[in-house]
Amino acid sequence: MKFNLFRRPQAMTAAEPTSAPTMTMAPTSAAMSTSAPETSGSNNTEISKNDMFEEIKSKFLNEIDKIPLPPWALIAIAVVAALLILTCCFCIIKKCCCKKKKNKKGKKGKDGFNMKNMQGGEDDDDDEGETGLTEEEKEEEEKEQEKLGKLQYSIDYDFENTKLTIGILQAADLMSMDSGGTSDPYVKVLLFPDKKKKFDTKVHKKTLNPVFNETFVFKVPYEELGGKTLVMSVYDYDRFSKHDVIGEVKLPMNTIDLGRPIEEWRDLESADQEEPEKLGDICISLRYVPTAGKLTVCILEAKNLKKMDACGLSDPYVKIQLLQGGKRLKKKKTTVKKNTLNPYYNESFSFEIPLEQMQKILVAVTVFDYDKIGKNDAIGKIFVGSKATGLGLKHWSDMLANPRRPIAQWHPLQPEEEIDGQLASLNAKK
Repeated sequence: MKFNLFRRPQAMTAAEPTSAPTMTMAPTSAAMSTSAPETSGSNNTEISKNDMFEEIKSKFLNEIDKIPLPPWALIAIAVVAALLILTCCFCIIKKCCCKKKKNKKGKKGKDGFNMKNMQGGEDDDDDEGETGLTEEEKEEEEKEQEKLGKLQYSIDYDFENTKLTIGILQAADLMSMDSGGTSDPYVKVLLFPDKKKKFDTKVHKKTLNPVFNETFVFKVPYEELGGKTLVMSVYDYDRFSKHDVIGEVKLPMNTIDLGRPIEEWRDLESADQEEPEKLGDICISLRYVPTAGKLTVCILEAKNLKKMDACGLSDPYVKIQLLQGGKRLKKKKTTVKKNTLNPYYNESFSFEIPLEQMQKILVAVTVFDYDKIGKNDAIGKIFVGSKATGLGLKHWSDMLANPRRPIAQWHPLQPEEEIDGQLASLNAKK
């Protein structure tokens, strides 16, 4: 027998209280009425949950139907969203694992406490900020730690004759500078700050353990030695470019006991990379007459020359060399200008050169400091010609483009060894 729970109130209102059968059935109906709310309550909750689910489902499907996209597009969007969610979860998990690894590395001692925990327990986020040295700092540190080699030298001072004798004995375990794993080392010796008087040893080819056994003498009064520094720099010789410094030894003379001869080994230290020293400028004029085959080089003036004398001045003169194929054809000199860094010459020199030879000719111009005693030191050098570069080539081209007219041009002086290296490189290419 089935009862309609929803229609039960109507049935009860329709029953008449006067009939006897109805009175006899009253207890059963009461019993049923007491059990009915229990079953009706559970059924109502189940029905309401189902109805809510169906209602939400229908609304969701209706909303999807309203989107103006095909089904495959909706599926693709759902897949992409799922992949994004998975990626985010993976990143979060990986970050947590990395934090744990960093914390483990930072622990020290048996109890696993590091210095941060001992000093106040900072957050893990602070550990992430401390990444240690950057790549550039690590490279610099590696360069500093890299062994450059060592140098054996001797020092002896003659108090009677005020002579300081420096012996360059040998070097060992030098750093290789050439592609073949060797170097071409030589040693340059000077007493800083006096850069004018310096000595070079002979070059030893393709070796990292050269034996020099050379001595050099500086005549210096004892009272002046305290303010000087002995600098012994080891260079790698290069025929076609600037010589590279391997390392150096610096010894302040006020820290050395000159009462007895000294012979010792010292590790090379990295040399300070100094800015290129300004040597000054020179102004020259070039003139070529094709019909006569005559080249005229006029040395006009120079300015801001490097100080070469102890008094802060120089005694400059200029040497002109005519070169062809690495060979010197002719040379000429200007007069010496005493005690000046801005000499004025206005001196002309002529050379007979056929027009067909002009493409093979180079003109080298060197400024020297005249010294009565000893070797004249080069202040700087330039060269012009069809095989030159920069201003040297431009000046030569302007001269050929304007025959019979003098063309003047200022040139910055460069170190003599650099210009000689460029000239040697040009000759080697033939």
